[in-house]
Amino acid sequence: MFIRQYFKNENGKRAAYWALVESYRTQRGPRQRVVAWLGKLDEAGRLGVRQAALSSEASRDTPADVGRTSSLAAKSQQQFEFDDDDASATEPRWVEVNAAGVRVENLRHFGGPWLAMELIRQLKLDEFLDRVMPRGQETIAWSLSSLILVIARLLEPSSELHTAEQWYPKTALPELLGVPEKHIDDNRLYRTLDQLLPHKAELETHLKNRLGELFDLEYDLLLYDITSTYFEGEANFDLAQRGYSRDKRGDCKQVCIGLVVSRCGMPLGYEVFAGNTADVTTVEHIVETMEGRYGKSDRIWVMDRGMVSNENIAFLREGSRRYIVGTPKSMLKKFEQELLKEDWNSIRDGLEVKIVACPTEDEDGNAAADDGAAKPHAGALTEANDSKSTERFILCRSRDRFQKEEAITRRFEQKIEDSLTRMTARCQKQRRNPMKVEREVGRLLGKNTRAANLFDVKVQKRDDGFARLSWSKVGANRDWATLSAGCYLLRTNVADWSDEELWKAYIQLTEAEAAFRIHKSDLTIRPIWHQKEDRVLAHIFVCFLGYVLWKTLSQLCSAAGLGDEPRRVLSELSEIRLMDVVLPTRTGTEIRTRCISKPSDHQQILLDQLNLRLPSKIKQKQM
Repeated sequence: MFIRQYFKNENGKRAAYWALVESYRTQRGPRQRVVAWLGKLDEAGRLGVRQAALSSEASRDTPADVGRTSSLAAKSQQQFEFDDDDASATEPRWVEVNAAGVRVENLRHFGGPWLAMELIRQLKLDEFLDRVMPRGQETIAWSLSSLILVIARLLEPSSELHTAEQWYPKTALPELLGVPEKHIDDNRLYRTLDQLLPHKAELETHLKNRLGELFDLEYDLLLYDITSTYFEGEANFDLAQRGYSRDKRGDCKQVCIGLVVSRCGMPLGYEVFAGNTADVTTVEHIVETMEGRYGKSDRIWVMDRGMVSNENIAFLREGSRRYIVGTPKSMLKKFEQELLKEDWNSIRDGLEVKIVACPTEDEDGNAAADDGAAKPHAGALTEANDSKSTERFILCRSRDRFQKEEAITRRFEQKIEDSLTRMTARCQKQRRNPMKVEREVGRLLGKNTRAANLFDVKVQKRDDGFARLSWSKVGANRDWATLSAGCYLLRTNVADWSDEELWKAYIQLTEAEAAFRIHKSDLTIRPIWHQKEDRVLAHIFVCFLGYVLWKTLSQLCSAAGLGDEPRRVLSELSEIRLMDVVLPTRTGTEIRTRCISKPSDHQQILLDQLNLRLPSKIKQKQM
């Protein structure tokens, strides 16, 4: 750095001003830029500025900096550095400041973007993007634009237009990334989506390996679940279809997203399916995709009952894969006698499990338990007594789940009973068409399917041709509803685990469900406004990367004893600001310095627990 004199005509007189100038290299040759305007300086002031500039340059030329600047990432993507070395500071010089004129300008959000950049550096996401997205003729590197999208998705998810025009200028990212506000607009961010999407598979592999290194993760248990997210607009492309909507938006087209996570919720990868895809048809594709990407090893696949079919079980067995899956509620009927026994293993208060034998078939082809007491049930999944199979079934009974299901059933039961009582009275008092009464009964039972099989309803014609309604409760079905309430059945071919270990592994599916909740609430993956298929896929990919940052922070919080919920930590640290403090002096010169607000006691505790050190100042580098 050096100081340079500039001249300006004021009232017919030539006035001299001084500026601190820095030389730097670019791909297009050496350039110079003004780091700070110093105003009018006397000889002592010029010497002080010169000393500060020389000390700053000397502090940069450390071995660590030399090694860092030798990498491509440091030259093109690492566009900022922090200076906390007091040894490089100049000797203090005292000036008189007009206290009434002290002001703060250019207040920006710093804590959130800075924390996101710390997470990105720990994941080496910046280095990866800089390697796979090399610089071309674009003004701003695609890798930097990609980071803007991911950080925005984590901190303030919104449209690309809002990100470019409203959010980005109010943050410290222009200083942290060295990308001026004027170079960021919605069109550039849209084009960034197109550039980022082709690297999906390679980036998923990089993140899986890096997360494993950071947190010593094991991927022996893979949890798979699927959800949907809907569109606003026409969405005229093949993936956008109408189907079963988890968001209760059957009026909108949607896509389905299958996500695979580890036992602690760390994502391995995802796939996008057409909106009308049945869950059960996605299993083979997901398993083969994950095995092709990460290799086939001794993993255990955990899936809920929506993924289970005889074909999928056969597919998993053919590849010698191990699994723990849920089963349809109807399959519990085969284990009615086991439900009545008292040989349950209590693994915690209100929860009991036990391993039961695989059901066999009797001579008539009906399913039966080993003691021959189970009743047949048409349409349920059955398994032949294959000597090669090591499949086991785990009965689970939850007291809290019993209370919930029993309350729901009784509410629907009471609603049907009250309605049938009123309809019977109407048929006795009025001349009603039997066809209309049958339709009313059908609508009533259709709206209350949870208790519909508890009633036997008959609509008959009287001698005069009008309707007579009669009904009664089915005692056997009511007894079964009470017995099976709170119970569910798992199936597995894992032979060396206890019933408690199997249940705990299956219940980890809540991690996949939690991942979807975070995607839909905190990361705002829905609704999707994009109308091009590639942009939709890229939007989902950016949400996935935002979730990776979320889970990384969650793991750091957990390791630091702060729990595994990063919302509060992210919210607290986001309150830290970057600002310009302007100090007018007696001589008329304004001293302008860029500062980071001092963290509160609570914020400092969080930083200490996370082993993060907030910089005292930023030395900005511009593109």
